[in-house]
Amino acid sequence: MTEQDKKDERYKQRQEKIKNNVDKRVAEAQEEKGLLLIITGNGKGKTTSGFGTVARAVGHGLNCIVAQFIKGTWDCGERNLLEMHNVPFYVMKTGFTWNTQDKESDTKAAQTVWAECKKALEDESIDLVLLDEITYMVTYGYIDLEEVKTALSNRPKMQSVVITGRAAHRELIEMADTVSEVRSVKHAFDSGIKALKGIDW
Repeated sequence: MTEQDKKDERYKQRQEKIKNNVDKRVAEAQEEKGLLLIITGNGKGKTTSGFGTVARAVGHGLNCIVAQFIKGTWDCGERNLLEMHNVPFYVMKTGFTWNTQDKESDTKAAQTVWAECKKALEDESIDLVLLDEITYMVTYGYIDLEEVKTALSNRPKMQSVVITGRAAHRELIEMADTVSEVRSVKHAFDSGIKALKGIDW
């Protein structure tokens, strides 16, 4: 056996071991239920990731809704696309809370969107709910944490929820099935580069 043959054989054995481990885990995963996914952290791409999940679900014919608590007043490319596929959007009309600087108005706007979210979280016909940047609403006290936890706990069994935003509350993280943390390594904005249509929004 040549040295290359030996390398090829070792590679084959490593890959076979990986395959066996993956197959074993797939076989052991028997529970079927909707998932609670949280995408948090200080890096760029949390909302984009949430929208990607919605796009995937729509591609499989699933029924989705989107709630936006921060960037809803932007001309959002994902919204333009998903509304063509009849995905409802519930948008906090005040936009960035640091622009309004009006807690009473922001709280009312957040509660208006949250009321629609609660209806969706009770609706068995809805397969996926995206709560985009709701973490800020909990942090600022615009939406009660316990109310969010209750709505998530009592939702239909097969309904999935994606939560995005920085500083996700630890109690929400404990509830979640999957949590991803997006870490900022480098961001164009920090170098004075303007946000780019079609790339950043």
